[in-house]
Amino acid sequence: MYKEKTILIVDDMEINRIILAEIFKDNYNILQACDGDQAIEIINSNPDISAVLLDLIMPGTDGLGVLRDMKKSGRIAIVPVFLITAEENEKTLIEGYHLGAVDVIRKPFMAHFLKHRINNIVELYGHRNDLAKIVEEQVARLNHLNQSMIEILATAVEFRDCESGEHVKRIAGMTKALMTEVSKRYPEYYMTADEIDKISKSSVLHDIGKISIPDSILTKPGKLTPEEYEIMKQHTVKGYEFLMQFPNIIDESTYKYSCDICRYHHERWDGRGYPDKLKGDEIPIWAQVVSVADVYDALTAERVYKKPFSHEKAVDMIKNGECGLFNPKLIEAFEALTPG
Repeated sequence: MYKEKTILIVDDMEINRIILAEIFKDNYNILQACDGDQAIEIINSNPDISAVLLDLIMPGTDGLGVLRDMKKSGRIAIVPVFLITAEENEKTLIEGYHLGAVDVIRKPFMAHFLKHRINNIVELYGHRNDLAKIVEEQVARLNHLNQSMIEILATAVEFRDCESGEHVKRIAGMTKALMTEVSKRYPEYYMTADEIDKISKSSVLHDIGKISIPDSILTKPGKLTPEEYEIMKQHTVKGYEFLMQFPNIIDESTYKYSCDICRYHHERWDGRGYPDKLKGDEIPIWAQVVSVADVYDALTAERVYKKPFSHEKAVDMIKNGECGLFNPKLIEAFEALTPG
């Protein structure tokens, strides 16, 4: 029944390894280690181990050392570990349980009882790991579907704005690159790769509020009047309000990034942006990054009301504050990414 599964037996006493191997040889493939260091090497190089029978008392790296390594690597969550001991050291056993061991095998071994205990737990872990994998795959598919829907919605807004839909893709790419550079350069703005990926995906929704702006303003080929400009500025608040109606469309952190980016991507470092006149680091760093990416793309892309600026001209305009003031640290990171 279990022959396709593998058990690792770890004990510095060869006779104990022989006895345990004899008990399980008909149902499992058997691996053996004579010390903790060898056990760690085998565990880390073999993803198919179904259980570990682990002696606690060994020279060098002992059983607790092996457990600590498995906990650090995350393997303890998916591979059941049974502690082998002849002692009644309560403190050591408690520490073993705290590190993730599931049961204790006491010497001398009782073969029939031992086989049933271990078989049951190995089967239980197998079902649990299979279920966790299924759930993970379903969550990944759902997230992919949600992200696709978000990108379709964002692209639809771009078509209303007489864009090809490539704008949001460029914004996402530049956001990811700039956020990565900022995170690398400045510890106070550090974000993990997973967080940066979520910020990048969230950036495609930065202009979703434009769905509420009349075509006569959104697609006007000339300069907007002051009154029209005030209406256009409302796309930040409208986008935020739109997203607030759908809190479960994406995971919690991506949702927060999306809401912040919608509302704050036109705020400026000196407080002269909109809609809330935030300044400095009152503006979330992810919204600051998207604002730089958005301005650069707007400058270098052709619009109904203007020809594209060259890369060099756009960089100079951003550096010189012609599009509003940005965080000096963001400008440094931006220059590093876009050398003239």
